[in-house]
Amino acid sequence: MWRVLWTLVARAARGPRRSCTRQGSGAPAPGSGATIFALSSGQGRCGIAVIRTSGPSSGHALRSLTAPRDLPPARSACLRLLTHPHSGEPLDHALVLWFPGPQSFTGEDCAEFHVHGGPAVVSGVLQALGSVPGLRPAEAGEFTRRAFAHGKLSLTEVEGLADLIHAETEAQRRQALRQLDGELGHLCHGWAKTLTKALAHVEAYIDFGEDDNLEEGVLEQADSQVRELELALSAHLRDARRGQRLRSGAHVVVAGPPNAGKSSLVNLLSRKPVSIVSPEPGTTRDVLETPVDLAGFPALLSDTAGLREGVGPVEQEGVRRARESCNFLDTVVIPPGAGSPSENSRRLLLVLNKSDLLPRGGPDPRPDLPPHLLLSCLTGEGLNGLLEALRKELAEVCGDPSTGPPLLTRARHQHHLQGCLDALGHYKQTKDLALAAEALRLARGHLGRITGGGGTEEVLDIIFRDFCVGK
Repeated sequence: MWRVLWTLVARAARGPRRSCTRQGSGAPAPGSGATIFALSSGQGRCGIAVIRTSGPSSGHALRSLTAPRDLPPARSACLRLLTHPHSGEPLDHALVLWFPGPQSFTGEDCAEFHVHGGPAVVSGVLQALGSVPGLRPAEAGEFTRRAFAHGKLSLTEVEGLADLIHAETEAQRRQALRQLDGELGHLCHGWAKTLTKALAHVEAYIDFGEDDNLEEGVLEQADSQVRELELALSAHLRDARRGQRLRSGAHVVVAGPPNAGKSSLVNLLSRKPVSIVSPEPGTTRDVLETPVDLAGFPALLSDTAGLREGVGPVEQEGVRRARESCNFLDTVVIPPGAGSPSENSRRLLLVLNKSDLLPRGGPDPRPDLPPHLLLSCLTGEGLNGLLEALRKELAEVCGDPSTGPPLLTRARHQHHLQGCLDALGHYKQTKDLALAAEALRLARGHLGRITGGGGTEEVLDIIFRDFCVGK
């Protein structure tokens, strides 16, 4: 019996659609026969600049620039004099490293040159590498694409690396690092393994259903595995796109009456003079937006015109846009008996500014107000409480990357998980076992596309074009 099932597990793994693997799409990287080079560190003057190569001629390039010295020991930094391979002109004293494949970032032979970061030095070394036969400048994201093609990174790990490079807040960094460490990929691998077992049980029943050697309950086991997987997928799809919002940022609107201190609050939260502050009502006449880091979460902060009847057409248009962002009177200052803010579709915080004008130790300004926070933009009193409240709200909106299962950070993750769930629904509805097996293969194919199995070139192009040259 077990020999039959193991045979079917192996056959299912070799089915028409590939399961989740770390081997990439199987498609070669662009110009995979060439050796590429690029500046991997940032542009501009710096103490140290890192230039690296990847490909079969990396060793030859390293020897050409450090002649007559031989290659350094693998993965050990050595000081070398770099010279132009044709003219012999000295270029720089640099640390060089040699990473023979497959034990390298890309899986190919790689070399690194840690040179002084002046523009003339970097330009000279790049020109010297360009003169070595078999070398060419790298395209954007080509190093990472080669790592994917050689199975060093799954597609979700590639996306995590891109997010880590572009991370601007602590929450984004934590989320990107979890994805780069393979948490989402490992989760998909586990789900794919479950589908492979279920598919093996279904095919065992198709091939050996009338055989006495097949134990009872094979189909029931497959049905149980599918039900458990459905629950897990549904839970992930109920995350309200928090992972995507964590990448792009939540929208935080500051709205209220004129001269309430909205612009002062925006400047305080953004730590820069985004908005003009004036005692004259109606200073802000449009919606001003600025990206900010709020308690470690990315947000797009909007300063809006004071909600009043505008005295001119420009201010009237600003007020109209502000009302589109958040109807202050109807959704924040809720009339008595109208319900609580938590019942509203928007997440709301009521902030009362200018608390420095209140008498010390006195009662709240209005006991009938809904839950609120006191703040003084002038003295900064109450700011820590506001930031903590914002952190809790943003953690609900964007998800907390420090805890819980990995978040879905791309629309394509949502698409393929939904496709997998839909295929499992077809499995449960069909009475034909051959169609049921095909539904399981289709479901497993969707999981494979999340981590890179069977990915099309168009999808790969979109992902890798977000990388800079040299990564």
